[in-house]
Amino acid sequence: MLRSRYAASVCAALVAPTSGLMRPRQPAGRLADALSRRLRATVDGPLLSDRKAKIVLDAGPHEVATLTLADSRLSYRAGASHSATTLVTSDVSTMTAVVEGRESGAHMFLGHRLGARGNLSLALVMDGLFDYNVDGIGRPVHWPRSGMVTAGRIPTAYLEAGPRDAPTIVLLHGLGATNASLLPLLWDLAPNYHVVAPDLPGFGATGRPRGRYSPAWFTAWLLKFLDALSIESAVLLGNSMGGRIAIEAGLTAESRCTALVLLAPASAFRRLRQWVPLVRLLRPEFGFLPVPTPSHDMVVEGIRVLFSDPDRLPPAWYHAGADEFLRVFSSRTGRVAFLACLRQVYLDEAYGRRGFWDRLPSLGLPSLFVWGDRDRLVPASFSRHVRAALPQSGQIVMEDCGHAPQFEHPDETAAIIRGFLAGLDLPASAGR
Repeated sequence: MLRSRYAASVCAALVAPTSGLMRPRQPAGRLADALSRRLRATVDGPLLSDRKAKIVLDAGPHEVATLTLADSRLSYRAGASHSATTLVTSDVSTMTAVVEGRESGAHMFLGHRLGARGNLSLALVMDGLFDYNVDGIGRPVHWPRSGMVTAGRIPTAYLEAGPRDAPTIVLLHGLGATNASLLPLLWDLAPNYHVVAPDLPGFGATGRPRGRYSPAWFTAWLLKFLDALSIESAVLLGNSMGGRIAIEAGLTAESRCTALVLLAPASAFRRLRQWVPLVRLLRPEFGFLPVPTPSHDMVVEGIRVLFSDPDRLPPAWYHAGADEFLRVFSSRTGRVAFLACLRQVYLDEAYGRRGFWDRLPSLGLPSLFVWGDRDRLVPASFSRHVRAALPQSGQIVMEDCGHAPQFEHPDETAAIIRGFLAGLDLPASAGR
C-alpha cells in the first residue's frame, strides 16, 4: 500500500500528471538490476505503442526508478520523475519480484503488498508486459494479461486470465468503475475458467464514443467484443450497471450467453419516476462544458458509501479508485459518457413492450442474483420482485454487505459463484 509520507502530495495531483509526487532519489542495487535485465527497448501492440507515459517505481530508500514510454520505446532512469503518470509503491522484494516476472502485480495489489496511484489502467497493462520471467519461464496462465481489440469501431481494452480452452466468463463492471473493480473475481476464477474483463465503452482505457449508452447499446458493443475475441458464448457476470447489461444480453442474444451471474444488478425504477420528463431534457452533451471537477476526497467518500463497512477495504484502494474515476471524468468525452450512462439508468423503462419488469420473465438462462442487505444503491428488496418474475432463478442476499460484494466479501462471493457454475454444463471456449 501507499506509505503515509506520500499521501498528501499524491492526493493533491490526481487528474493532471502527478507532479510533485516525491523528490528524486537514486536507486541502487536490486530494482535497477532487475530493470536492466527485464526492460526491453521497444513495445508493440495497440495498448502501449501509441502512448506516452512515465511510471515511477518506488521500492523504498535508494530503490526508485522512472520508466518512460514514448514512441513505442521503453527506457528507465534512476530517481523519480516530477511529472509521473503512474506511481507504483511496494517494498523492494515485492517490486523486484513483479519486475522479474516471479509475482503478479495484480495479485500483490489484491494482497495489499503493492499500491498504485494515478493511471491504474496503465499499471495493469505494465504488469503483463512480459511473457516470461528472468529464468525464461512463462507466466502462469491464470495471471492477468492485457489486450486491446476493436469492437464495433470502439477500441476496447480488456484483461484476460485463465486457460483459453476453458469455459469463458465475461466480467462487466459498473457505472464509473473499470475492470479493476472485478479483479478479485478475475483472480479467483482464472485457475479454472477463461475470464475476460473489458473496460466498458466510456470508461478506463476503452474508447469514449458518442452513443446512447443504454443497455441495448452496450449489448450491441458486447456482441462485437465477443466476435473480436472469437467467443461463441460465455457466462456473463455483471456488477451494478454491468449486471443490467448482462440481463439485456440474456434477453436479446440468448444464444451468446450460457448463464448470468448478477451482483446487485441495476434495475429499472419501479417508483420515483416523476422526474422522467425532466431527465429526458438533461442531455449528456452538457458534459462537454467546463464543469467543476469533484475533489479527490469527495470521490473517495462517494466510493465508501457503496460498502456496508467501508473500513474493510484499505485506504489505498479508495485512493486508487478515485484516481481512476477522476482521470476519466476530467475529460469531456469521459464526462459525457458518465452522464449518458447515469441518465439511461434512470430512464430505463419499467413497464410496457420495452419495459424491464415486463420483459424479465422471458429470461430463459440459468441466473444467479446476489444482493447486499445494506446496499444503498440497489436495495435488496429488489430480490422479491426478481423472484416473482423469475421463480427459477437463484437469489442470495448477503448479510452485512453493500453494493460490491466482490470486494466486501471476496471469498464468500467467489464461493457462491463457483458453486453456481459447478452445477452448470458449460461448454469449452472456442476463443482465441
